[in-house]
Amino acid sequence: MIARLAGAALVGFTRTLVGARAHWRAAPPPGQCIYFANHSSHLDTVAIWSALAPHLRAHVRPVAARDYWDRPGLRGWLARRVLHAVLIDRQRGDPDADPLAPVRAALDQGDSLILFPEGTRNSERLPQQFRPGLFRLATDYPHVELVPVYLDTLHRALPKGALLPLPLPLYCNVHFGAPLPRLPGEGRDAFLERARAAVEAMA
Repeated sequence: MIARLAGAALVGFTRTLVGARAHWRAAPPPGQCIYFANHSSHLDTVAIWSALAPHLRAHVRPVAARDYWDRPGLRGWLARRVLHAVLIDRQRGDPDADPLAPVRAALDQGDSLILFPEGTRNSERLPQQFRPGLFRLATDYPHVELVPVYLDTLHRALPKGALLPLPLPLYCNVHFGAPLPRLPGEGRDAFLERARAAVEAMA
């Protein structure tokens, strides 16, 4: 009950602070999805999560860096109990370990995901080169829809390095594109560039 109330409060706070208004370019897919987006702010995760309708949000888990979100206090509690984040280690102790193992476990149990393929925040308006994890998941989970997402102002409202949102009269629109189709025989680099271009096209 407390986590559910906190989730509703987080949605209300996020929408008041930055808007997080959803704009769908196509009908929301009814099944399991990977929402992949540009990444410029620590608000990106909660902006996408808050923009989703409640029936979609209930089954969506953000993929987040353990070193930032798994902290004592409110941040860690929100990540674990409200967002149900899939926490991954950016610094691997075992070079043979699969960094996507927690992500695969979440997909295997039917969850949808919010993923930032750049791997780190970027202060620019347009996404930078995508890392290969999205290609690996797209290949291994062909039944999961790949939905590009573009966040249009958070790189200015809470830029990289800022601790608090800037007092700008900006409201973030969360643009959801049509699912990205798989192309038979497409290689990794071509796929990642096409995925990045699908996000950039909504800028």
